[in-house]
Amino acid sequence: MDRVPGTRRIRVAPARAMSRSLRTALIFGGFISLIGAAFYPIYFWPLMRLEKCKKEQAINRAVIVQEDVQPPRLKVWSDPFGQK
Repeated sequence: MDRVPGTRRIRVAPARAMSRSLRTALIFGGFISLIGAAFYPIYFWPLMRLEKCKKEQAINRAVIVQEDVQPPRLKVWSDPFGQK
């Protein structure tokens, strides 16, 4: 193959090296996706539905007598959705 005078040859990574970096990127991307999928129902879902979660929390806490479950010398429960 003839080259144009004054040009240089471009080195291309072997196919094995490309597949190794692709595999690493897919593993890393899958790990990040797994973490995102785990955090969605724990953090983001309640954050986007504050009113529904407040109602459920009020219903759940209505049947609990706080003095019966509160250990001595610990801070009293507070509203997790309230202002700090």
